[in-house]
Amino acid sequence: MRFVILSGMSGAGKSTALKMMEDMGYFCVDNLPISLLESFVELADGAAELSKVAVGIDIRSGQKLEELLDKLKCIEQSGKIIEVLFLDSEDSVLVKRYKETRRSHPLAEGERVDKGITLERKRLENLKKRADYIIDTSQLLTRELQAELKKIFVENKEYKNLYITVLSFGFKYGIPADADLVFDVRFLPNPYYVEGLRPLTGLDKPIQDFVMQAREANIFLDKLDDMIRFLAPNYISEGKNQLVIAIGCTGGKHRSVTLAQALYGRLNQETEYGLRVEHRDIGKDALRGK
Repeated sequence: MRFVILSGMSGAGKSTALKMMEDMGYFCVDNLPISLLESFVELADGAAELSKVAVGIDIRSGQKLEELLDKLKCIEQSGKIIEVLFLDSEDSVLVKRYKETRRSHPLAEGERVDKGITLERKRLENLKKRADYIIDTSQLLTRELQAELKKIFVENKEYKNLYITVLSFGFKYGIPADADLVFDVRFLPNPYYVEGLRPLTGLDKPIQDFVMQAREANIFLDKLDDMIRFLAPNYISEGKNQLVIAIGCTGGKHRSVTLAQALYGRLNQETEYGLRVEHRDIGKDALRGK
């Protein structure tokens, strides 16, 4: 039997994730009292029809949450394997989600939401350290979260607790606030000044061919690819779960899009990390021209 405990920060998407796991064939129970966990594991293990079980446990357990790690140790000493999935998100994103839903944080006690988030993060600190899988949902779309869960709990692929976003942008629209690494590709020849290429984007083959025909573009891509593969495991060892690689050119339409797509293609071939590509400013020139 595969037994998963799903926990994490309030507002990080636990309810959504539990529904997804149910669709993946898991028998799911939400907000199980911690005092019943050992008995529930025994019952589930003895039920032939239950091969995959997921249990939601979070801050709603109150002070009993402090007993969870001891309970897990007792269960695992009996020979059973318990996996812990922890969903996290940036504080600013959690605050925004609470404001959008007009809900109050369970630990805020009538005060500001950020106070409740701080208290919750402190109480969940040890459980997060114990987690086998940590997914940061700050920038994830629902379908991307589903893909990550499927990768871990259906396809049984190795998961390295790091989600990489390759992001193209235009410097004239500002550097992305959430970028961890920023690279400037304005040193490459600009298709904007070539007749017939200006209306196209880095998603179009003529632009990609024009940009990548430059020897410097390929050297840059090789070095960037090598550096990311070196940095990623070191970021993981320091507890980082989200990495945003921003590649910029003047308008975020041609060169940056081409290089972002090329880097994403390379990483996607053999990476064990979560991965997505996004083009922040690809259509802004067209919108401004209207």
